[in-house]
Amino acid sequence: MWMYLGLLAALFLGLHNLLKKHAVQGNEVFPVLLGTISSGFLVLLPFYLGSVWFPEYMVDIQFYITDIPWRTHGFLAIKSAIMAASWLLAYQALKHLPITIVTPIRSAGPFFTFIGAITIYQEKPNGLQWIGFFLIIFSVLLYSKIGKKEGIHFKSNKWIFAIIGATFLGASSGLYDKFLVQSLALNPQTLQFWFCFYTVLILLVILSITWFPNAEKRNAFTWRWSIPLVGVLLQIADYFYFKALQDPDALIMLLSAIKRSQILIAVVVGGLLFKEQNKRKKLVPLAGIMVGVFLILYS
Repeated sequence: MWMYLGLLAALFLGLHNLLKKHAVQGNEVFPVLLGTISSGFLVLLPFYLGSVWFPEYMVDIQFYITDIPWRTHGFLAIKSAIMAASWLLAYQALKHLPITIVTPIRSAGPFFTFIGAITIYQEKPNGLQWIGFFLIIFSVLLYSKIGKKEGIHFKSNKWIFAIIGATFLGASSGLYDKFLVQSLALNPQTLQFWFCFYTVLILLVILSITWFPNAEKRNAFTWRWSIPLVGVLLQIADYFYFKALQDPDALIMLLSAIKRSQILIAVVVGGLLFKEQNKRKKLVPLAGIMVGVFLILYS
């Protein structure tokens, strides 16, 4: 069941990425990110208020947000800081790069998770899983060659380094999630609510320094209908992901790879919607990534 929950998370993440590209394209990145996370927080807020006022009912519908000690709040604040940094880098990269380049690079995230799962959690992959992970990495390298044809040189483009940094931080957060869900026994809605709360606080501090005082940047921001939808879709995807992670048999290295099947939506549908170049050539490394995910899933 945790694998199927992972596929559901991938579906909503794919839709989330399409709308995210629409939200940030030609727009101010920081307020867009704040708007998406705030929207997700507002979706979760009724569950928190319901847990305070109607705890028995919220327990019955399995959306009760539990009380947690201050030590756990500290762990959640750390996760918020990691993901805030990852999103800031990813949103900036997505603003300046084609979605058909950004999404496949982020698909290398399972490789970093793979290394962490072996060293930290002693998860043991088999031969086919090894092949699958290295096939994903090789496919991402193929994307770099295609990117050069669009004027995107991977060695000198700072946005490429930004998306690589975002991918590494995102993978680190994925490893951290297993600790939060399994070791601290946090349920999905509790983790999501406090994570959003602390992320909003972090972003407000950043924007109060970099965006609110700058009239030119404020005027450059455009509100779009896709901004709140990005936040809502992310919370749905995260719920299925954390629900899958609650299963003690769930392997974070495999779950991380399953989530990357979202690239089918981002590369195929996104390439058509945003009329990006070299869509057919990008299908070759896309197929490589999908085969890598398949080997991990069914090995």
